[in-house]
Amino acid sequence: MARFIFITGGVVSSLGKGLMAASLGALLQARGYKVRIRKFDPYLNVDPGTMSPYQHGEVYVTDDGAETDLDLGHYERFTGVSARQSDNITSGRVYQDIIAKERRGDYLGATVQVIPHVTDAIKDFALADQSGEDGDLDFILCEIGGTVGDIESLPFMEAIRQLRNELEPMQTLSVHVTLVPYIAAAGELKTKPTQHSVRELASLGIKPDILLCRAEHELPEGERRKIAQFCNVRPEAVIQALDAPSIYSVPLQYHREGLDSEVLRGFGITDAPDPDLSAWEDVTDRYFHPEGEVTIGVVGKYVGLQDAYKSLNEALIHGGMANRTKVHIKWIDAEIFEGEESELAAALEPLHGILVPGGFGERGSEGKIASVRFARERKVPFFGICLGMQMACVESARSSGHGSASSTEFGETEEPVVGIITEWMSEEGLETREEGGDLGGTMRLGAYDAALSGNSLVSTIYGGETTISERHRHRYEVNAAYIPAMEKDGLVFSGMSPDGLLPEIVERPDHPWFVGVQFHPELKSRPFDPHPLFAGFIHAALEQSRLV
Repeated sequence: MARFIFITGGVVSSLGKGLMAASLGALLQARGYKVRIRKFDPYLNVDPGTMSPYQHGEVYVTDDGAETDLDLGHYERFTGVSARQSDNITSGRVYQDIIAKERRGDYLGATVQVIPHVTDAIKDFALADQSGEDGDLDFILCEIGGTVGDIESLPFMEAIRQLRNELEPMQTLSVHVTLVPYIAAAGELKTKPTQHSVRELASLGIKPDILLCRAEHELPEGERRKIAQFCNVRPEAVIQALDAPSIYSVPLQYHREGLDSEVLRGFGITDAPDPDLSAWEDVTDRYFHPEGEVTIGVVGKYVGLQDAYKSLNEALIHGGMANRTKVHIKWIDAEIFEGEESELAAALEPLHGILVPGGFGERGSEGKIASVRFARERKVPFFGICLGMQMACVESARSSGHGSASSTEFGETEEPVVGIITEWMSEEGLETREEGGDLGGTMRLGAYDAALSGNSLVSTIYGGETTISERHRHRYEVNAAYIPAMEKDGLVFSGMSPDGLLPEIVERPDHPWFVGVQFHPELKSRPFDPHPLFAGFIHAALEQSRLV
């Protein structure tokens, strides 16, 4: 059976529990262990799929179609282990399942209560699915969202307490992430918030084994011993976590501070091999020692909160690492391009590449289409993702004479170049798919295959592959009836669904680099394995930078 590491946070939110979990998982992997990381979210939404990006950040989608917390993106990027449906649960999901059972009579008339029914469901989630991609897991890391003391997180804390009693003594470990603030007026680090946070956790019956102390300044030995004494842990178990220049520095930094060694000691493991951190050393070397630089404009809808495009941001950085290039990202609100043409040129001319990302709704759509037109006419490397590809198709259709081309997502249109598949499939005499497929107003979620055309740019980018698998999150599709018109305009459909009905990839051969994809390649990019589309896009942008 796997060993469990429970990760909690105190004092304030946004301390980086997710990044800490991802880094610890990477360090244990570097020692040869098999790991999986899970996220417990206390909010009452069933999943984040319907939550505003401004509230929650991006929705991270797994291969098996789960809409999950963005922390799972950190987990995947740092460990390379693909997340599953079983790796993220919310209070809403727990209560939904329990109420469904109660309505079916599964509890045989018993009174349904937080203890034991809710806590048992949480424990079942934690203990389930202990197999990895290559065998049984050695460690399962469980991150509890929110902070200690939150009302909504109490059932999760109680479940942890019970598990620590029910499992073997050396089978669980508690890591508490806390804050040691620096008071500038006094010129001192203050340990009292950490003491209170640990006391709050202890009042719930959970004694932390390791404290990870976030701080802006070095934690002196005296302060470390003070924390250890008042919080009832060994001084070596008080790990300082200083602000890092890059998130990709964090695994190496935590290793230097002894986090992984202290975790293994907590489990009584004394014969662990030394970690092989060469991959992380290469990643940080590429990040901190670039040989070129480019500026990429991301023309989107949610640019006011960068967490809304977290995976996209990281994938662009990975593309830069692949080319030893520093990537400067300029976030541009698409709505500003719905006015004067001069504003469009002033904002986009200095860029070496233009990326239009995914999103939902009409707001900013005309600005995105204008950005596509600018990239096409000015021969600037262009990358369209999900809605970005759809806007590239609408722009192409308009360019070929279909002046009212649009998407039915934005309202009624005479020329639905983009629509829900049932809106155009029957009209064109195309065969509908089997019941239970991708039809109707449901989201197309998770990994789907695409067939690539030979002698195309994307085929070369993917190393000559004829079939690829990428993750999707969308409801609308490009209308296949308009393909001839767009091909006449010079747009090539170089990737289609295996049945040939749904466009997956478009490109322009008469352009330095113009690619649109219906899927989200950013979700599968890793710092030590950059996605080839992002590597190719940044390479094209680097070539563009040498022309200006």
